[in-house]
Order: sequence, then structure tokens, then C-alpha cells
Amino acid sequence: MRFIGKVWRLLVGVKDGLVLVLMLGFFGVLFAALSANPHAGSAAEGALVLDLSGTISEHPAEPGTLDVLAGGSPVMREYRLRDVVHALESAARDDRVRAVALDLDRFAGGGQAGLSDVAGALDGVRRANKPVIAYATGYSDDAYLLAAHASEVWLNPLGAVLITGPGGLNLYFKGLLEKLGVTANVYRVGAYKAAVEPFTRTDMSPESREASLALASALWQTWQQDVLKARPKARLQGYVMQPVERFAAAGGDMAKAALASGLVDRIGERAAFHDRLRELVGTDNEDLPGSYRAIKYDAWLAANPAAEPAGQIGILTVAGEIVDGKADPGTAGAETIVDNLQKGLSQHDLKALVLRVDSPGGSVTASERIRQAVLEAKGRGLPVVVSMGSVAASGGYWIATPADKIFAEPETITGSIGVFGILPSFEGALQKLGVGADGIRTTPLTGEPDLLRGPSPVADRLIQLSVENMYRRFIALVSASRNMPAAKVHEIAQGRVWDGGTARQLGLVDSFGSLDAAVAEAARRAGLEGDGANVVYLEKPPGFLDQMLRGMTEADEMAVASADIFGRVAIRPQLMLMRGLNDARKILSGPAIQARCLECPAAAVPLARKEQASLAAWLGGLFAR
Repeated sequence: MRFIGKVWRLLVGVKDGLVLVLMLGFFGVLFAALSANPHAGSAAEGALVLDLSGTISEHPAEPGTLDVLAGGSPVMREYRLRDVVHALESAARDDRVRAVALDLDRFAGGGQAGLSDVAGALDGVRRANKPVIAYATGYSDDAYLLAAHASEVWLNPLGAVLITGPGGLNLYFKGLLEKLGVTANVYRVGAYKAAVEPFTRTDMSPESREASLALASALWQTWQQDVLKARPKARLQGYVMQPVERFAAAGGDMAKAALASGLVDRIGERAAFHDRLRELVGTDNEDLPGSYRAIKYDAWLAANPAAEPAGQIGILTVAGEIVDGKADPGTAGAETIVDNLQKGLSQHDLKALVLRVDSPGGSVTASERIRQAVLEAKGRGLPVVVSMGSVAASGGYWIATPADKIFAEPETITGSIGVFGILPSFEGALQKLGVGADGIRTTPLTGEPDLLRGPSPVADRLIQLSVENMYRRFIALVSASRNMPAAKVHEIAQGRVWDGGTARQLGLVDSFGSLDAAVAEAARRAGLEGDGANVVYLEKPPGFLDQMLRGMTEADEMAVASADIFGRVAIRPQLMLMRGLNDARKILSGPAIQARCLECPAAAVPLARKEQASLAAWLGGLFAR
């Protein structure tokens, strides 16, 4: 009977597997049919259609099979930054691409440094004498940063250009925790480690306000310089600082106000935008209104891969929160990254390593695990060059310390050299519930850290000493790698966040430059020229199934990416609230000691459904106490 039971379970498993495969195939075909667009077929030549309906990120999250079937996957597409840049760079060189159609109607943004890389690639298309035509119903800061680099900026007659600048509100949980009877036991070093303030204050400290204002001001100045360099005739200052006056002068017509201020070139419906593209690249169907020769972005990428399998310069990407163990793309799992590096060293004849960092940090132990793996590669004689993306702070800076040279952008957010710890305890909650907690000890550390009655003075002191030791270690790593006295490092550290321009002046980074600049430096240090300077990305590429699953999840993007600029602005606080609560959950339930930058600005994008479910469960448990 046992044998028959095993056979039966095997047959049931095979049946379930076949059903799963058939379901995936069915939904894949269904998605392909629903995605067909009669106005944008995949032509052999014409306009490259860059329809950015979603966000641009360094390392997009990939939905899992079970997540898709369970409805626990992202609904907004994430475009890989390097793919977007490569698509534009290859389009500039290829005679088949005669123009670029930049559709920003549902663009949800990205990191400022990454968007500047895309803007530079758009400039490259224009230098090749190919027009870039941008269109949107509403332009936010991120969308306009890209649109400003277009040859023509189109705006829907009912649309607007709404520039708000960096800044905004943070969430502070001290009052809520007190009402719930939860105590946040905080251990920190440095006057500027504002990541713990949401749990100890009801507002922003003077030190945090000073640092945040300096950072936002620097990013805002860089944004304005970028836009005005691309569109020198735009009267940006008056439009941004006196919006009511400009809109009133245009009779309340926001589209005309943007046109009068030189922020856009043409006002027109989408049909007129398509007609303009038709003028530029022609059409294969004269009878279909608005049709034009269009080259699909995904098809173009598939035909023009970004990397060579035999490259000798390995690019190791660390993007997202740094966590212990393995993790899917979008989160920097230390063991996943180390495995990628070790496989790359064993499978490729690598001569140099470029570490691409776009992370606010996270676990100290995970950061150290990655740093040690990079040191091992360096010990093999490989030069190591770091390329910082939009954010490379706290643990993200920790892993950059083995570098021979560090590149950043003026818009890069870096620094946050500090360590903190938080342990929640529930003595107040137990008292509210009338529940007591008592026991015996055999040593001073028995039952510690006591999260029911609060950590003892001995436990408090030990954790604080550990945090201080980690901070000293962080200072020593930076001091040795930057050839800077420890006292000087401490002076500019203390958890303070810096923009890339200031970080360069302070000596935390060496040069301004994109990923390409870092690759060129790595090639120079390794003595590579010509074909030897090709790159290979040290990560598992998404397979056919991954791409199909991603396509299936993107079908619902319309629900979260409104074309109406005011609708997009209205939903932003909700998204920031969700992300702020999710960050709080990670802090309170994560490692006791962390090197994380929570004060680093983050894109207001929806959480994955898995994160939403996890957040809901955490909040439910918190209020149930």
C-alpha cells in the first residue's frame, strides 16, 4: 500500500505540473494577443518606441511562478536602466532607427542619477541627427528630466507640466508606538543617523533637517542645471516658483502656460503625435490612421544584446536593500551576489571587476559578506572599480570600500557612514493587556534581549558597545580605502547623507562618471584594449519563462500608473505612506544592527503584492497586541 501511495502522489505531482505548464502557456498566448497594438507593430525600420509605462530601476524585480498564480507579483513594469541606455545608444548607431518616440504618459520615475544616464543617451540619439519626440498628458519632475532632452516635447491639451522639486514629509511613529505599548530600544552612533528618528521622535530633528535640506537643495540645483542645459530657452525659474501667476496668465490653461514658458514645443492629442511620427518615419499602412513604422523596444533589445558572453570585465550589480542569505532580483541578497561573483570568476576569464552599486544598505553582516567576496576577487589580481548609481549609501558604501577607484554622479546619494540598532519590546503592551512576565536568571544574559519586559541594562550596554564597534570598523574601512585620517572620516561620517558633488569634494568618491566611465577605467587598469574590453554581467539572465511571467503581470499596469498628472500626484502620498510603513516593518523586524539609509529619497512606486500582504500581516499583528 505504501508503494501504491507513493506512485499515486507521483502521478498527482506530474498532473499538477502539466496543468501549471498549460496554464502558463494559455496566459502567455492570451497576453500576447491582448498586447497587440495596431499602431505600433514591430517594423524592420522606423521609430524606436520607448513607452516607459512604469519605473526605471537598476535591477528590476522578477515575479515568481507561484507569485503570479497567487496574485502576489508587481503590477508596474520596471525597466532595467542599462537596457534602456543600451537601446538608445545602439539606436543612435543604427541606420534602421530614424527617430525615437519617447512615450512618458505613464512614466512613474526612477533615481535621479539613473535618469541622467538615460538623458545622456537621448542626447546621443540627437547628436546622430535623429529626432526624439516626447509625449505625455502630464510631466512630473522625473518625466520632464527626460523630456527636456527631446527634440520636440508634446503635451496633451488637457495636460500640465507639474514640477514640485525634491522634498516632502516623513512618517514618525513614536506616538503610535506609545499608544500600542511598544518601546523602540534604539542604539546609534552619529548625530545624523536619522533612520532611527521615526521611532524616537514625532518630528524631524534639527540635525536631520539640516542634512536633508542640504541634500535636497543639491539635487534640485543639479536637476535645474540639467534641464536648462537641455532647454536653455525654458523660463523654468518663474514657472516653478510662481505657478499660480503663470497658470492664471494663461487663463487657467496649464498646457498653454507650459507652452508660453518654453517647457513644451507643441500641444496636441495623441493622434497628432502619431501623425508627426508618421511624417518622420513613414508608414506601411496608408489606410490606418495614426499608423507609423514602429520598432518595439523589447524586440529591439532582443536583436541587440547589451553584453558579450566572452567579456573580460565582469560587472557585479548590488541593487536594492542588502539582506542576508539569498534573494530575488530587486533585493541584494548577500549569498546570491557572492554566488554570482564566484560563478563569474570560475566561468569567465575575468581581468577586471566593476561593482555597480545602487543600494541604501541594510544588514551589516550581509554588507561585510559582499565586501569580503570583492576582496577575494581583488586578491586574485583583478582591479576593482565601483560605479555608484542613484543611491550608494550606508551598507552600499561599506561594500564600495575595496575599490581602487570610485565613480559617482553629481546626483548620486552616498555617505550615510553610520550604524544603528533597534529592538522593539512590548512591556507597555503587556501592561495594557494585564499580562505579567517573570522568570529566573542563571547569568546576566539569561533571556536577553528581553523583548517582553525590555532589555536589561547589561543587554543595552552590550548592544550599544557592539554598535559603536561596528561604527569604528566602518570608519577604519573608509579611512584605509580613502587614505584619510580616521578623525577626518568621523567628522564627515556620523550617518550624514551627501550628494555626489559634495562627496567628491570630501574625498568619498574619486571622479564623476557613468557606468561606461567605470568600465573604461577598469579596462585601463587591466591593460585591456579592443575586444578584450567587453563586459559580462555576473548575474543569472532572465529566461523565457521569467519574461513571460513579467509580461503577464504588466497587464495590470494601467491600474497604478495614471496619465493624469494630478492623479499621479494625488496617489504619491498613499504610495509613500505604504513604503514608509513597510520600511518601519523592515527596521523593527530586521537585523538588530544595521547600516541602512532610510532618509535617502525613494521612488514612490507601488509595493509588490507580496510586500503588501507582509505589511498587512505586520500591522495586523501590531494592533492585535
